[in-house]
Amino acid sequence: MKLNQITPGQKHSTKIDWNEIKSKVASLQKVIEQKEILLPEEKRSLLKKRAQALALRENDETGQQECIEIIVFRLAYETYGIETAFVREVYPLKDMTTLPGTPSFVIGIINVRGQIVSVVDLKKFFNLPEKGLGELNKVIIMCNERMEFGILADVVEGTQSVALEEIMAVPPSVIGIGKKYLKGVTKEHIVLLEAESILNDEKIIVNEKVN
Repeated sequence: MKLNQITPGQKHSTKIDWNEIKSKVASLQKVIEQKEILLPEEKRSLLKKRAQALALRENDETGQQECIEIIVFRLAYETYGIETAFVREVYPLKDMTTLPGTPSFVIGIINVRGQIVSVVDLKKFFNLPEKGLGELNKVIIMCNERMEFGILADVVEGTQSVALEEIMAVPPSVIGIGKKYLKGVTKEHIVLLEAESILNDEKIIVNEKVN
């Protein structure tokens, strides 16, 4: 499976004149309050206009939610998410070569169309129990301007958009990963990883000389 030209989530916003909307709502409310007697048609018209203005405001507030695009994958019994801004592609795990003298979480290297990419096991990197490891048949290649490597995944479920305001604090059950590596948890219980922290971690850098 390969994801071509994955782009980060965009801010969804709709340009609108807030002052104009507030003025309209206030004016309509004032008319309704000041006029004790209204013809039925006039009252329905005013109420309809006010409802439309309020609906427009509500829709605009929803549209202005700041979102991120994530790629969702499963590893053992957990479901994780990483921002697509830090994902280059998803590649099949095949023909992997192990490397002696590297940290235990670097399980080997693969050849991706002529480019050598290191493969990291997040379970070992986070020092989590390795029970329940599955087929591990996918590699999600992460990258930024400083680093690039692949992480193991059992299943890649696809991408989805998540509103930042809907991301919840990390529960104690996953604190073992380390707070700096976690962005939070979605309402679907997807553990969001802090890709930038993982990519910039000094432990990931493997030098030629390893003690």
